[in-house]
Amino acid sequence: MKRPLLLSLVSLCVFGISRAEKPSPIDPAALAPLKQMSATLGAAKAFAYKSKSILEVPAETGQFVTLFSTGDVALVRPDKLRARLGGDAPSFDFYYDGSTVSAFAPGTNVYSTTKAPATIDAMLSGLQEETGIRFASAPLLFNDPYSILTRDLISAVVVGPSAVDGAACVHLAFRSEGVNWEIWLESNARALPRRLAVTFTDRPNFPRTLVDFSGWNLHPWFLGKGAFVFEKPAGSKEIPFVSVLHSADR
Repeated sequence: MKRPLLLSLVSLCVFGISRAEKPSPIDPAALAPLKQMSATLGAAKAFAYKSKSILEVPAETGQFVTLFSTGDVALVRPDKLRARLGGDAPSFDFYYDGSTVSAFAPGTNVYSTTKAPATIDAMLSGLQEETGIRFASAPLLFNDPYSILTRDLISAVVVGPSAVDGAACVHLAFRSEGVNWEIWLESNARALPRRLAVTFTDRPNFPRTLVDFSGWNLHPWFLGKGAFVFEKPAGSKEIPFVSVLHSADR
């Protein structure tokens, strides 16, 4: 049985390690739980979860400040997605109904909307470029999260056993071009994500995002089609997508 990464690091520092014993940069033991998680989420026709996030964002002074945000996300395959984000970060509601993407900032009563591809996968692929919106957990929403998460993978290791809010998990660490990321998956057959940490190594000061997941529901009964359709509130004003994010109430 392979030792967890932390024990391996201790061995490396204290006892040394020969070239022949050096572990592979991509450990199959780290990929197996990721495949389990991907199979669970990919097979779900619908799911919902809650999140708490810690975001590092640049301030006008040049330093990075830490913001805390909350989220409620719901998805119905192949073409429905809703997210409600609040907390310190700009608060806004996100809707995707299979033909349009909309974002609404309730604090300032402004919104943006644009045409979108017919599937969640296609919509997410161009979301940031089209709207400026970036979800750190977006790879989990694709039909095949594993193929997205392992694209251009440089390294994959098992850090070791861990616990998130009392749930037994396995802690994994990965590197791709421009990003280092870690994920904590439940130590059971479902392998649902309980925590995600992302560090952007291609940006100044290596900003970091940490997301904790809770309340996973793989059989939500409350997701009617209307939950994903944006209805323009009375008196609201339409503005460009990037502007709606800057205008969102903090």
